[in-house]
Formats: sequence, structure tokens, C-alpha cells
Amino acid sequence: MKAKVKICGITNIKDAFLAADLGAYAVGFVFYKESKRYVSYDEVRKIAQKLPPFVVRVGVFVNEKPENVLAARGYCFLDRVQLHSDREDHGKRIIPGITIMAYRVKDGKDIEAARQSIAFPLLDSHVESVYGGSGSCFNWHLLKDFGRPYILAGGINSENIDEALTFKPYAIDIASGVEMRPGVKDPRKMRDIFNKVQG
Repeated sequence: MKAKVKICGITNIKDAFLAADLGAYAVGFVFYKESKRYVSYDEVRKIAQKLPPFVVRVGVFVNEKPENVLAARGYCFLDRVQLHSDREDHGKRIIPGITIMAYRVKDGKDIEAARQSIAFPLLDSHVESVYGGSGSCFNWHLLKDFGRPYILAGGINSENIDEALTFKPYAIDIASGVEMRPGVKDPRKMRDIFNKVQG
């Protein structure tokens, strides 16, 4: 089975439609105000309403209150929520079947935590004070025998996508690897990624 592709850090309708046209399974919108890819609820609402119905809309939240996540999910027509959290009680925020839980990987302990998650795990690089979109990879060899479907993120681009796919992720999540600058996608890089994933 070919990996699905999520294009994250979408900030405008042009990039959203390009991702959809190229075959993206999902697009991600970052609601973390400290991110270079931050986009407002109002802008996402406008984009989400115009996207084709079979493109999954994912809202990305960092240390956000559960009630705010739920409110944004309704207002922005989100299909999934992706949570990045430094809190020990993040498990209480999980909505089964809806929540993607991000794990920033430093070592095997992080891999094991992701393996045991009741949410769908997304495995990303651990960069201090950065939640996604760092452009850095973690040691993908830690994923050997992971034993369940997962999303692979962190520093994936056209040069290493072939290696990433050898680890058999359910999906890959790409932001910086297909950008001209943070929040603005590069059509050539996007086409290159999809050509490689689709074989």
C-alpha cells in the first residue's frame, strides 16, 4: 500500500487546492501563534469550505485547551485534530478516531510512548521549543518493528522521501520540505514529492 500524504502548514487557498489536485489525503492548518505557518480560524474556515469533500482537514494545536480545540473543530470544518502537548495529562484531550497525537522523538522511550498511545501517533523530530515544521529528521531506524500504523513527519523532502517510505508509514507529513518559505508552498517541490510517493 502506498503511503498517504498530508501537506501541513497550509496558509492559503492556492496551496490547498494544489495539494488536493496532486492527490493529498490531508492538509494541515497550524493554529499555534508562535509558528511561522500560523493561520487564523477565519482563514481556515474560508479555505476548508472550498476544498473537495474527500480531502481531510486537520487542525494542528499546541498545548491548547480541549474546549478551544472542540470549538475550532466545528468552526473550521475540521475532520481531524493534531495535538502537540507538553502536558502529562494530554491523554484526556484525545477524541478516539479524530485525534492525531504528535510525539517528538529523541529516543526509544518516545517511540514506546507513541506505540502505546490510544490516539493515532504522528512521529516527529524533537527540536526544543519547535512543534513541527523544523526541517529536521530523527533516527528513523528507531521505528523498526513499531507494530502499528503511524504518520511519519520531520524533515521529509524530495531527497530523502525514498528512504522514508522504506519504513512503511501509513502516511507522511510534509511542511518545510515542499516550501519556498514558511507557509508558502513550492509547486515544483510538491509535484516532485507526489511523483515519488505515487511511484
